[in-house]
Amino acid sequence: MAQRAVPIIAALAVAGLIIGPVTAVLWRGGGFTALSAADLAALKFTIWQAFWSAFISVVLAVPVARALSRRSFRGRSALISVMGAPFILPVIVAILGLLAVFGGTGALNMVLGPLGVPKIDIYGGHGVILAHVFFNLPFAVRLILQGWLAVPAERFRVAASLGAPVFWLLEWPILRRIVPGAFAVIFVICLGSFAVALTLGGGPKSTTVELAIYQAFNFEFDLSKAASLASVQLALGLIAGAIALVLARGDMIGVGLDRVVERWDGNRFWDAVWIGLAGLFLLAPLTAIVVAGVPGLFDLPVTIWPAAARSLCIALGAVVLTMVLALPLATKAGEAASLLGISVSGLVLGTGLFLLVQPYVRPSDVALPVTMLVNVLMALPFVLRILRPSVEAAKADFGKLGQSLGLSGWAQWRIVYLPRLRRPMGFAAGLTGALAMGDLGVITLFSRSGDGTLPLVMYQLMGAYQMQAAYGAALLLVMLSLALFWVFDKGGRGHAVV
Repeated sequence: MAQRAVPIIAALAVAGLIIGPVTAVLWRGGGFTALSAADLAALKFTIWQAFWSAFISVVLAVPVARALSRRSFRGRSALISVMGAPFILPVIVAILGLLAVFGGTGALNMVLGPLGVPKIDIYGGHGVILAHVFFNLPFAVRLILQGWLAVPAERFRVAASLGAPVFWLLEWPILRRIVPGAFAVIFVICLGSFAVALTLGGGPKSTTVELAIYQAFNFEFDLSKAASLASVQLALGLIAGAIALVLARGDMIGVGLDRVVERWDGNRFWDAVWIGLAGLFLLAPLTAIVVAGVPGLFDLPVTIWPAAARSLCIALGAVVLTMVLALPLATKAGEAASLLGISVSGLVLGTGLFLLVQPYVRPSDVALPVTMLVNVLMALPFVLRILRPSVEAAKADFGKLGQSLGLSGWAQWRIVYLPRLRRPMGFAAGLTGALAMGDLGVITLFSRSGDGTLPLVMYQLMGAYQMQAAYGAALLLVMLSLALFWVFDKGGRGHAVV
């Protein structure tokens, strides 16, 4: 009975931590207000771009993940890790890389111009979608790849010996279970698009709800309007999450002997094409950041190192707290509650927390703990989307065996479940640490001079037009984020070939 109560208590706690700040903003703003025509246009554009961003990301992820799951080559493990970089990059850093490749004076236009091809314009709705696909394609690839790599090697051996269609027999059931949830999470992420729409939107026609909330805060200080828009955004995210939870039903694929998966199916040429195109699309902007950032490494101010240490502390604390919360929350109810974290506006969440703590302590005194907490709430949906299918599969396959051996509670988790969750837990922990490392959100509301994180110092350098130092700080941030991701992800994979 007590074990059943833990997930419920955890889900209620997470929901309360998210709904409480929104309620505080709504109460201070004096209630809801009617949405204007411009707000409704922003809502329409937000839904449109979020749908196509999620759809394109998931559709392209299927052949890329399939190619990576079928092919083994030198450097494959490193390629998979580096291909995940766009999703964990700080948004403003990644946008600089995208502009260096796809912008008006970017590398692609420099190549196409002499050939007589019209200039590519990255600004507008298509630019927003391009950026979202750049960010979310790696996440979708890893989710699908993680599911296919969990299929026991014995199933592929049997399929090969019988000449059976591998896709419909083994891969399709995994897609049915993973793709709806991946689509929903990416859709909700894109609902909250702020920096992408701000920099690449190109005008009022490409305004998102999050950008409208920012305008309500920054230009009008209309808390009522901001809370109303945030409530609409929250409702959309919950609807998307509920639909995904209903549709994400797939057959369990069974258990095996934990052998390394070997594949014999597929066309090597087309697999190489998909891997090459995905690698080029995802790694070219990252390369541009490296090229621009190397000279700036020698021009970094001394304040950068304490800021980097604070960011590392926030990231490691977020990893520990997220994983502690994620295991009991790895249920449908827990995942639904966690979707609140990315459904609600980060600006509203930060402002609400500011209003809640202000009567008791100075917000600047709790800047780092609050920043860590917000990162935990924002990371939980991704972590649960990674962990829940594996947790359910482990319980379905080995739960009764553990009970027959007299195992329960922590002993059952330690002996039966956790060893089989090592790979997804490592990926989830690396993702959490990298996202927290590059966060530039609540810290801008709470921090005081001298207490900033690495992303905040980088932003301040950009504001002071010290662009060479800013590029150096960006490169340092990228290296630390990738290092955190690689350490946890590699530790989770252990002996596995992924």
